[in-house]
Amino acid sequence: MHPRIRPALLLLAFPLLAIAAAGNECIAGNAQANARATANQPVRLWSAAGGEVSVRWNIDLARDLGIRISTSGNARKVGRFEGERFELDRAAQLRFEVQRGHLHGFNGGALRARGGYSLDIRGSRIALTDFRLVPRQAKAGQKMQQFNLVGADGTPWFYVDRLMHELADQDRTLSVRTSDIRISPALARRLGQPEVAGWAIGEVQFDVPVVAQGSGAMALSNNITWHGDPAPGGEIYQNDLFMQRITAQYMRCNGCTGASGSGDVVIAPSSTLRNNVNEGNIAATVPGDPLGTSTARYTASMPWYSKFSGNFPPYGNDQHPYLIWNMYRVNADGSLEQIGRSGVKQAFLTTNGGCLDTGDYNSHVLGRGCNDTYSTSNNDFNNSLSPRWEILPATGQWGRCGSTFDTNCDGVANSSPATDQFYQRMIVDESQIAPGSGTSWMLDSWYLARQDINIYNSMATVRTTQQWNGSVWVIGYDTQTLGPAIDRWLPPKRRPARGPLGGEAQIDTTLEATGGGRGSLPSIDSASLNQELVVNGAHAKVAVRANKIGPNLWRYHYAVMNFDFAFAQTSGSEPNLRILNTRGFDGFALATSAVVNAVVFRDGDLDGANNWQLTQDPGSLRWNNGAASSTTLGWGMLYSFTFTSSAAPRAGTATLHAAGAPTPVSYQVQTLVPSG
Repeated sequence: MHPRIRPALLLLAFPLLAIAAAGNECIAGNAQANARATANQPVRLWSAAGGEVSVRWNIDLARDLGIRISTSGNARKVGRFEGERFELDRAAQLRFEVQRGHLHGFNGGALRARGGYSLDIRGSRIALTDFRLVPRQAKAGQKMQQFNLVGADGTPWFYVDRLMHELADQDRTLSVRTSDIRISPALARRLGQPEVAGWAIGEVQFDVPVVAQGSGAMALSNNITWHGDPAPGGEIYQNDLFMQRITAQYMRCNGCTGASGSGDVVIAPSSTLRNNVNEGNIAATVPGDPLGTSTARYTASMPWYSKFSGNFPPYGNDQHPYLIWNMYRVNADGSLEQIGRSGVKQAFLTTNGGCLDTGDYNSHVLGRGCNDTYSTSNNDFNNSLSPRWEILPATGQWGRCGSTFDTNCDGVANSSPATDQFYQRMIVDESQIAPGSGTSWMLDSWYLARQDINIYNSMATVRTTQQWNGSVWVIGYDTQTLGPAIDRWLPPKRRPARGPLGGEAQIDTTLEATGGGRGSLPSIDSASLNQELVVNGAHAKVAVRANKIGPNLWRYHYAVMNFDFAFAQTSGSEPNLRILNTRGFDGFALATSAVVNAVVFRDGDLDGANNWQLTQDPGSLRWNNGAASSTTLGWGMLYSFTFTSSAAPRAGTATLHAAGAPTPVSYQVQTLVPSG
């Protein structure tokens, strides 16, 4: 769907139009005036009726919970994995409030489907024939943004939230592009599984013609300021996207039997983002988090165009962010291991809630200070998922030409290549998430936004727990922290400090209380270091924990995280950019002559045949993937390396190699190595 564009918007959108500093002050003043004018605009009551509603159930999850879903008349199958479509009764009208072309909330009425479903549960049946979507009662001071999904008996067996909506077709259509269908507490009790109340079990989409407009029509402008545009005081507008909140949920499993099983478990997040809130000031976008405040004094608008929707400023393409997620296990020995990786979720729409400027209504541009959520069900949708190799992560570019969605580079979307509901999902083996003594888990999720000035506040991490309830894995999670899982495993030092091991490394050491070191000084009991590598806008980290486990024995755990290094060969240019091939790091080396034992390599899968192999040479410990090009450490991936040595740690260097890249490269990173 093409965004609404006005001439006034275009004057602000194109960076080729030079604007003097005095003009910038005027723009800021105009934006503030526009915000005040918008706030004074009356909220009008509109209504919509008719059209169509689509429902996509997570049939796998329903089966695991003991629900058998069958259609009950008048359903049209949309696609193999895309659910069913029903006509909506024109006699049932939905009322909603609009201010300057923006939907504020639902005011009453309902949508009623012609047709529906039957749900067979534990020997009984729930009729969802001619189901209704009825706005839920909102909390005091809030607008209604949720629905009850009501069955034929009048009971709200499900509720619908996380609506991504827009007024489309020149305000002639009320569209909900995605939303979560969630299990009500009443249904969870009927299932005999109260712990699944609130779980997402499907998705609702609808397009409903507007039948009555109470004025308050389309917004005149969106006050767009792109990254790099001049801002007041000689500054510039900058992109800085924050991950505000993530959750995690079990979606399905192939062959799950519980803690002793080996089934393939799919876990998906719900990811809520927020744009930087600074407008000439410095304030916290995510309060209470050390990474929650942007250094950019002026926040920029961010393009959020659906793939294949056209070519738009500021990059002359259909630019949008991308979302990925990963799961990690901290093993009983203290090592960090990445056990699950998703494909790429391609963003397509933003509802722009909680904005600084009440005029930020463009559903394909994230406004200043605005928030948005990509829901669990939508992050589990084949037509939004693609492989990571299609993305150049450091620049935020999609190689559309030759991608899975445009194999012949004609600019027209192919259907998804998925043949099942495990395509590009994050899959973990039951054995990798089964509870165990001394073991813990983390999940991180992050957005890649083009020209984002800080990738680490665009990602967040939660610790998770997993319990098998006899049917499904119940995922629990704690309060999130901004930043990647590797930083939660080993928080980086914030300032360089000369440590007992020498050098300028940011080394964290623990000393034995009993002393006995050389010169009557205490000896070192443990040492750690988390060091960042940044080259041409790409980021990686090497973290190490060294612990004394015996009188003359040390255990070393290394974790190497590649955030956005991708060594790619490309052709063409946007919007017809093609990625011919891409690789990650294919080697890791430590500068030491120490002898090591009990070597363990972990790449997150359970296939030992693709493991990197260690070579011990004079002056070097080298791991590499040999000729197995499929086992490079690609972007968004973590590998870990463990060994023991009689040598104590000292400051040294590690080297990351990409020998098989189109242009071979290697980078040195400060770390700890065994003495020798």
